[in-house]
Amino acid sequence: MKIKFLLLILFTSLIGFSQSVNDFKAVIVPIKFDFAKGINPYRLSTMTKANFAKAGFNAYYENDQLPAELMNRCDLLYADVKRDNAFLVTKLFVELKDCYGKVVYTSEIGRSKEKEYETAYRESLDLAFTSIYKLQYKYNGKTGAASAILPTAVVTTSTVPVTTNAAAPEADISDPNLLYAQPTETGFQLIDKTPKVVMKLMKTSRPDSFIAIKDGVQGTLNAKDNQWFFEYYKDDKLVSEKVSVKF
Repeated sequence: MKIKFLLLILFTSLIGFSQSVNDFKAVIVPIKFDFAKGINPYRLSTMTKANFAKAGFNAYYENDQLPAELMNRCDLLYADVKRDNAFLVTKLFVELKDCYGKVVYTSEIGRSKEKEYETAYRESLDLAFTSIYKLQYKYNGKTGAASAILPTAVVTTSTVPVTTNAAAPEADISDPNLLYAQPTETGFQLIDKTPKVVMKLMKTSRPDSFIAIKDGVQGTLNAKDNQWFFEYYKDDKLVSEKVSVKF
């Protein structure tokens, strides 16, 4: 009986945590893809954005300046087009993730036997979007949908109480390089708008200083003069890089 009760609780929780594309205000379209070189290769970004617009979404390129009402990145979906390798057939599908990288929706696979890349990509992408059109997307008015279903409290594993400082440097939300802090068991991970993990932070006894790792380089992230700086040694010289972070 106890096991059945626990399973019922788990099932109910999973239902409560489910997300719909209708929970999000807009979709961010990439300008680069893993399977093709360059920016907007074969006009893939252009075609993807046009298809999302046709499906009723407000679509923006990842390097666009977003309007003020879309500054909460957890109100947005992040699209990616992926290629499924196949012999003599081009297969593409569309993946939609939330601000934490969780997959919200995956389209059906579109196929094309055309030999010319741009034609094959257009045909297979249009076919993949057929399933997205069927979603009949319409924003349902939720705010901060993704952030509302994930823990926001910092989990402290040491006996030293560590929190973010109320007087910590304020983030410049207009900065295109702004990084967003996600809580982890040992501190935070900083992600960009794609979203991609750029830096990992581990808490110390000071709220204005973290052990930081970026691209395999270990240093510290420190608050100074109302700004954050990533500091590390390179060739026996101290390097200090300004980092814009929103906690």
